[in-house]
Amino acid sequence: MTKSAVLFLIFNRPDQTARTFEAIRQARPARLYIAADGPRTYRPDDAERCARVRAIATAIDWPCEVRTLFRDQNLGCKKAISSAIDWFFEQEADGIILEDDCYPAASFFPYCEELLERYRDDLRVMSICGSNSLRPKEEEVEEASYFFSRHCRVWGWATWRRAWQHYDVDMESWPIYRAKRQLRVWSDCEEDFENFWTRVLDRTYAGEVDTWDYQWMFACWANGGLSCRPRYNMISNLGFGADATHTFDPNSIDGNAPVHEIEFPLRHPTAVLRDFRADQTTQERQFQDTRPRPLFLFRALRRLVRYLRRR
Repeated sequence: MTKSAVLFLIFNRPDQTARTFEAIRQARPARLYIAADGPRTYRPDDAERCARVRAIATAIDWPCEVRTLFRDQNLGCKKAISSAIDWFFEQEADGIILEDDCYPAASFFPYCEELLERYRDDLRVMSICGSNSLRPKEEEVEEASYFFSRHCRVWGWATWRRAWQHYDVDMESWPIYRAKRQLRVWSDCEEDFENFWTRVLDRTYAGEVDTWDYQWMFACWANGGLSCRPRYNMISNLGFGADATHTFDPNSIDGNAPVHEIEFPLRHPTAVLRDFRADQTTQERQFQDTRPRPLFLFRALRRLVRYLRRR
């Protein structure tokens, strides 16, 4: 039985919910919190689908304390999820968080439990992640079971109330942080990193993206927080596809990635220090700037290369 509390975030996807719930059922958490956003009025099938999902997620057949937060109205991704996590940490000092489309390996639960206890009072660590779609050989993660990263992925993760208290869905401190160019602390002299995340956080602050997770990334960076990430991927994101909210590309390296069981006893890193190579690879593979470049810049660069070759 899993001693840590689990927060299960659901909405309107019965198939994904059923798969992830079965993984939770196998873990048998002693306390299960279930939060659901309400149906969208402009989608006539939402009410029925939301009802089916709630029935799936509440079919508890093991000894468990269950608490629910079922919304009647649709709040949207940003407000529904952030307020659900607020609700969770009003009642728990730490816990594991899974969205309906994040299917975990069985060992994900004891992995989170052990690290929640190990880093409970270490303010340098703010998040424990289960996802890692990069190959370990490329990361060069020595022999540790996990590494420390500047990237806090939220596809199956865990954290503490003491870390979540820094979360601000409105990112009110972003303008000052931006003006001081404090992203440079995390950039490793990578201009692309600073430019990419400045644009992302600008859009998030302006309310142009209905999301909650970039605000969490910012909270971690603003408070010097690192994330634990496993050497092997432990979460398969089942949500990539046409009916997704944000993850539309079914060919993404993150979509439906195979899960691996982590070995116990865990092999802990010798120090709480970032794996710079893994972070650089993550940025290159998963957070690239794909905006089209102006054609005239490409042509100018090509002319410059030709000129230099003739010299």
